[in-house]
Amino acid sequence: MADGGELRHSGQQAEDQTVTALHAIARSLPERINADPERVEQGLARLVLTVIELLREILEHQAIRRMDGGTLNDQEVERLGLALLKLNHRMDELKEVFGLTDEDLNIDLGPLGRLR
Repeated sequence: MADGGELRHSGQQAEDQTVTALHAIARSLPERINADPERVEQGLARLVLTVIELLREILEHQAIRRMDGGTLNDQEVERLGLALLKLNHRMDELKEVFGLTDEDLNIDLGPLGRLR
C-alpha cells in the first residue's frame, strides 16, 4: 500500500494536471459568449460536459496508475470500474439530451493535445 507521502504526491500531480487542463480549456473558449437564448443552454451544457469529461479522463488515468502500481485491492478496482462505467453512461445520456457528440467535447488543450 502507498505511504502518505506517495498519496500526497499523486494527489498533487492530479491537481496540477487538472489546473493545467482547465487553463487550456479557458484559452480555447471564445473571447465573446454568444448569448442567443436558443443556443445558450447547449453552449453551457457543452462547457460543463467538457469539464466533466476532462475530470473523468484524469480520474481514469489515476485509477489505471493505481491499479498498475498495485495500490488497489480487488474490491476497490471493481467499485472504481463500476463508478467510471456509470459516469460514462450518464455522460452519453446528457450528450444525447443536449444534442452533443464526443467531437463537440474534444477541445484542443494546447500543449496537452486534444481532450480525447
